[in-house]
Amino acid sequence: MSDDLPDILAGPILRRAAPQRLVLWLAASRPLEFRLTLITDDASRTHELATATTRVEVGARAHLYLIDLELDAALPQDVRIAYDLAYRGESGWHSIGDWGKSLCYGSEPLPTLVLRSRYDNLLHGSCRKPHHPSEDGLVRADRWLDGCHEDAAARPAALLLTGDQIYADDVAGPMLAAIHALIARLGLYDECLEGTDIASGSELYARDETYYHRDELLPAIRSTEALREKFFGGVRKPIFTTASAENHLITFAELLAMYLLVWSPTPWRLIEVEMPQLAAEEQDRYRDEQRHIDAFVTGLPGVARLFAHLPTLMIFDDHDVTDDWNLSAAWEAAVYDHPFSRRIVGNALIAYLFCQGWGNDPDGLAEALSASREWLDSASGDGAFDCQLQDRLVTRLLRFTGWGYTIESTPRLVVLDTRTRRWRSERRRHHPSGLMDWEALSEFQQELLGEPSVIIVSPAPIFGVKLIEGIQRVFTWFGKPLLVDAENWMAHPGAAQTMLNILRHSRTPQRYVILSGDVHYSFVYAITIRQRRDSPRMWQITSSGLKNTFPDTLLDWFDRLNRWLYAPWSPLNWLTKRRRMLIEPYRPERRSKGERLWNRAGIGQVCLDDHGAPSEVTQLGADDCDTRFSKEPR
Repeated sequence: MSDDLPDILAGPILRRAAPQRLVLWLAASRPLEFRLTLITDDASRTHELATATTRVEVGARAHLYLIDLELDAALPQDVRIAYDLAYRGESGWHSIGDWGKSLCYGSEPLPTLVLRSRYDNLLHGSCRKPHHPSEDGLVRADRWLDGCHEDAAARPAALLLTGDQIYADDVAGPMLAAIHALIARLGLYDECLEGTDIASGSELYARDETYYHRDELLPAIRSTEALREKFFGGVRKPIFTTASAENHLITFAELLAMYLLVWSPTPWRLIEVEMPQLAAEEQDRYRDEQRHIDAFVTGLPGVARLFAHLPTLMIFDDHDVTDDWNLSAAWEAAVYDHPFSRRIVGNALIAYLFCQGWGNDPDGLAEALSASREWLDSASGDGAFDCQLQDRLVTRLLRFTGWGYTIESTPRLVVLDTRTRRWRSERRRHHPSGLMDWEALSEFQQELLGEPSVIIVSPAPIFGVKLIEGIQRVFTWFGKPLLVDAENWMAHPGAAQTMLNILRHSRTPQRYVILSGDVHYSFVYAITIRQRRDSPRMWQITSSGLKNTFPDTLLDWFDRLNRWLYAPWSPLNWLTKRRRMLIEPYRPERRSKGERLWNRAGIGQVCLDDHGAPSEVTQLGADDCDTRFSKEPR
């Protein structure tokens, strides 16, 4: 029964927001009826949401609500609009001011939104690992917005989450235990498992021996013969490449619970988490991770409040599914040819569709969402999804090509899918694939034609640190790209040259702002084309991570060596694919002269001028120490 559960489990998360369309996401413990009241200084309008809502039943006591409201009368721009998302309960209508008071800033009775007429102020970040010891960049963004939310002109047009919103492949022991407790509390639906002797998700959850040992189910890592026989009956096991797979998420229910637990404080209040049966050294690790998870949970009310106020757009990167996802043709063949690993990737894509993808582009994802209906309905009887229908849905999503999207903003925002439409190296199948294939890049170019300026979200930087990319190239040459995560735009000749040609094309924009994450450090480059008078101007602005960092000493050495080896006069520059590009780094303030890489958790803010060029680039440190980037004098 859901009588002892709160009606709302997570959300609302404000997704796309335009004068004549609002898209929201939330999760509830039972079927509910919603209405939305929008309040401006001179008007108040209430909208019934029955026809605008898609309810996705994912458990006996868990329902996702995908709300897509089209408005007859356009909302005003650049002003604050209060909104009340109310639902009908047994005692009448319940205002968000009652059930979601913690979502409001200060003494305000309702959350507010601002529809900016220009995308000239953006927050962006990636890589949010709950058990990383750093503070949370999204919590910092909430504190920052608390100080300026009353000023409509100071509000960002959007919050862009540019990859690794969850770490499905790198999960702390206490988080996995919480996931299993929440699955039981909400009655999230079960599924059968193929390619292993574990018959179902519920059987997997009951086995304490899988804590910190799931890498032995996903055996790119050396495993014991005993576990191999126990879980796979001696058959060939799937290939995964992540080095942190000890608690890799497997089932759809695990992934869905993870989303709820990283986006909302409410699910944590519904569960009691006990340490599973562990070996002594694993108990020490569990307790150490517990401290970081406890600190993470403390900040979740601020994260939920931030999501309720800012339009939030997302795109996946590898950790939303698994490390090195689709890195090479050989990786794809090994993973997708085995039913167990294929299901793991497929489950992550289904969860992404419901929790992230649909809200980015409800029109573009309508077909994919519709394809899930038969599979969802299959669990209404015995509480377990139909295995064959699930496999068919996975096959459909693995073939789907519409995860990237475009926002018709000013400047136009183009968000790239750099994971599922890769340019595979067929002759050298173990070499890294290009991040986008020729067809996808051609479609990308069409989005740029005729635009004076554009904002591009590429989860991996298009213009990265040359030294690090050079090291990755050396390891790839020796046939070991997995050791150094050799995924960058310059790793594949076809994808690199095509992208550079697009950026240099005379009919594409004169100003590009490229927002990226992925690498766990932050930097800013200004790029022009050498010896070209009418060169387009480009800015590579990388903000990573929200709750993750790069090893300090190693990054300092990389930063220093990169400056020495790839100085403007260095002949090594002529060995790179970007030799026709003049790349000028920005320097983080308060860093030593010449240092260019910023290595603290936080979130990026970029402000654009009337022409779409950056006027200010700042990293809002999760530790409240903010850093501006300024161009180094020539």
